[in-house]
Amino acid sequence: MSFRREAHVPKGGPDGGDGGRGGNVVIVADGSVSSLIDYRFKHHFKAQRGTHGKGSKMHGANGEDLLLRVPVGTLVRAYDETTKEVGETIADLVRDGDAVVVAQGGVGGRGNTHFVTPTRRAPAFAELGEPAHEGWIELEMKLMADAALVGVPSAGKSSLIARMSAAKPKIADYPFTTLVPTVGVVRTDEYDYVIADVPGLIEGAHEGKGLGHEFLRHVERTALIVHVVDMTGGYEGRDPVEDYRIINRELELYAEEFAHRPRIVVANKMDMPGSEEHLARLQEAVCQDSLAAAEGDEFAESPVNPQVFVTSAVTGAGVDALAAAIGAKVLELREASREAQAEQPHYDHVWERKRQDQERRFKVVKLSEGVFRVEGTNVERMVVQTDWENEEAIAFLQHRLKRLGVERELEAAGACDGDEIRIVGRAFEFESSQTHEDIYAGLDI
Repeated sequence: MSFRREAHVPKGGPDGGDGGRGGNVVIVADGSVSSLIDYRFKHHFKAQRGTHGKGSKMHGANGEDLLLRVPVGTLVRAYDETTKEVGETIADLVRDGDAVVVAQGGVGGRGNTHFVTPTRRAPAFAELGEPAHEGWIELEMKLMADAALVGVPSAGKSSLIARMSAAKPKIADYPFTTLVPTVGVVRTDEYDYVIADVPGLIEGAHEGKGLGHEFLRHVERTALIVHVVDMTGGYEGRDPVEDYRIINRELELYAEEFAHRPRIVVANKMDMPGSEEHLARLQEAVCQDSLAAAEGDEFAESPVNPQVFVTSAVTGAGVDALAAAIGAKVLELREASREAQAEQPHYDHVWERKRQDQERRFKVVKLSEGVFRVEGTNVERMVVQTDWENEEAIAFLQHRLKRLGVERELEAAGACDGDEIRIVGRAFEFESSQTHEDIYAGLDI
């Protein structure tokens, strides 16, 4: 609050400047960041606060935004620290440079120049600044790849990705050699794409068996599934066709959409004795699955149309043809995805609208006979920003709450004159506007 004071100007009028806005906390996807290790041990981050306004209509400086850089492929969700529950998804940062504001900077308080009306020429109050917004989020990183190699342990996935790209995964003759996903870039004469080697899946993976959830979540982002089948049955002498069906079942049970995700089936280790006898059965099973997916109107437009490629990761037979086929399918899916994304609003705008809608809502809770509590972000913000040492500011708050509909909702909930109304850390005595119409005389917002 400030008034202009100059020689020969006895009534200079109000000239209080506004306070600066606090900085935002922004999550930014950065292609040069490879992990979330920076947030493993440090969990609290705070943007810069704004500075106070001054007289002569001098506004305070805004606080600088705090940019928290995360890997491309990071999923940002709301998180309730009290209940330890994960809330709705705020953003899915899938491109380098994608950003989302997860905590808005508090709005600076308005100077007394904003509260001048024809009947209030010299407002002797200003608005306090809004406290910082606080909250918790959960960050989860998922691999970004165009295609994912899936299959049972020791199906030869690591050997295939080593053949197709410059990736150097650990390769050995025992199950679960791969414990973390490996990503490689495949470059052919016509196509460039990213492929991921997902650790082997076992029956029950959708329930978390064998770290199933840890592995399956990396398949969620991939547009194309490359299902690698060990045609020898491995050391255990398993049935390759049964292995194929087990993995398909686990994918579908983990996420129903996987049942309709485009895929290519690879009959691997065809250089080994006994593999040929299983090939015809596998091709028949793949064909049956394709026909079943296309039956009925519901799946008539389904993109599932598996192809069976015969390969040997050891000799390299069929690997070039497989790499080219994956590249062609990836290119087709990229074009379809680009068209779909162009029609969708940006998630940052969607989240901002949701946040604003949530802040506008409020509710009245009856705590006991004659005691009510009003809950809502905007209502609580108005109370916090009020200078409780100034009667004009308090009267102004009463008018704002009435305009917002708080009084109407209190009356609908059964509040009567003299009842106690609680908002954040303040308690009020309810007085309806019918009883005290004069309290709002000459006030405007």
